Amino acid sequence: MTMTTSSATTSSATASGATTSAKTASAESAATSPVRVLIAEDEAHLGTILEQFLLARGFQVSIVRDGRTALERLRSEAFDVALLDVVMPELDGLEVLRQVREEPLPPEIIVITGNGTIETAIAALKLGAYDFLSKPYRMAEIEVLVRRAWEKRMLARDNVVLRSQLDRQAPEPVFLTQFAPLLAVRHMMTKVAASNSPVLITGESGTGKDLVARLLHAEGSRPAGPFIAINCAGLAESRLELELFGVEKGAYPGADQRRLGLFELAAGGTLYLDNIGDLDLKLQGKLLRALETGSFFRVGGTQQVAVDVRVLASTTRDLSRMVQAETFRDDLLHRINTIRIALPPLRDRATDIALLARHFLALLAPRGEQGRSALRLSDDAVAALERYRWPGNVRELRNVMERAALLATHDTVHAGDLPLGTEVGAAARPTPVQGATAIAEPATASAPATAEVLSLGELEKRHIHDVLERTNWHQGRAADLLGISPKTLYRKIREYGFARPGGRSS
Repeated sequence: MTMTTSSATTSSATASGATTSAKTASAESAATSPVRVLIAEDEAHLGTILEQFLLARGFQVSIVRDGRTALERLRSEAFDVALLDVVMPELDGLEVLRQVREEPLPPEIIVITGNGTIETAIAALKLGAYDFLSKPYRMAEIEVLVRRAWEKRMLARDNVVLRSQLDRQAPEPVFLTQFAPLLAVRHMMTKVAASNSPVLITGESGTGKDLVARLLHAEGSRPAGPFIAINCAGLAESRLELELFGVEKGAYPGADQRRLGLFELAAGGTLYLDNIGDLDLKLQGKLLRALETGSFFRVGGTQQVAVDVRVLASTTRDLSRMVQAETFRDDLLHRINTIRIALPPLRDRATDIALLARHFLALLAPRGEQGRSALRLSDDAVAALERYRWPGNVRELRNVMERAALLATHDTVHAGDLPLGTEVGAAARPTPVQGATAIAEPATASAPATAEVLSLGELEKRHIHDVLERTNWHQGRAADLLGISPKTLYRKIREYGFARPGGRSS
């Protein structure tokens, strides 16, 4: 879309003269405020008092009574600040804090306890807590801490510009392939890069959609401009609207200054909307208007803002089916689908596996590092890599080669050096085919030739458990290898009833 860098003033609607009660006003303020607070307090009367206090000051508040529920809510919803009591049923506040800090976008955590000791405070701060309070506490102190914690979250967003500047200084992304259909895609990318038209990039997780977006930017007409990316699946609707379009001073309680959104931060460059299929329908409408008119309003603003930015989008979903299901707007799909680039899964481009593996080895373990020669791949390693089905695609291949580069004890990487677990052997386990109901488990050295027939669910369960074991139960790394989000992995862990070594439930 083509936009100018000017702003135009529009007429604002007249305010209603109707009078509302204080309670209604507080509720409306909380509903529109992007500042979302979770209270985890097992003492019902204290939790209720704290909830009412924060609601009255315009925060959007949710409350839970135990640590397990708090962890589930924090992993499934986008909160800005969480108030965690240390002593709670199911899980204590410190354990909730430890697990939440592993998430990609954790909220700021304020830990509260009635048995405050210096040891507990130090433990909480070491685990990443924003601050620590002991009961009894003053309500005014709570309010100040919540607002400061939220401001810290907002400052973190401002680092997007700095990261964009660093990205432009990084080596140019490399698109490696000898797969004929992908060579045709690469040729098309060269032709469309200079255009300002929107591009929709589709493919499974880990197939290289982010790489394609960065190449389109680097080879386009505005490579010196910022490249700003946002994952539309990682934020709640209210938060995502704020991130994309910015906010005006005074738009809600705590908004004490104007903050620019990503559309403005990407001015003169590219805005990349990853996982656009996860956008809420309401926000889809606002995005469509921005794409069609070249302008938008900040949250709480009356001044129309126009910027010059190219928009790229990607998705793992079938947006056409979503249109039929009325979960994605048909007009928005037409707007972003001007040019479409479809990326195949790695299992369909076996000719590229060895090429990419050697590239990652050279990148991750260059010649002369730690006094050793460049690593080579043995024939058996290449064969094992080509038998594997790569559910996590190129991202998983890079992770595998990174581990092989770190753990290799010789100049040559053999099949036994590859962290592929039971997925690679004399007969590699195939990736479950969509729509199938059952599949035979291949025979192994420890299993009889007449292997049992396993459901897709059981295969998935075993595969996820194997990956968790290989990563020492680090859910972030396991999710990357599996090619799924940490949120989805956590749901699967709960669904299959997995337990960490030592008997602790995950």
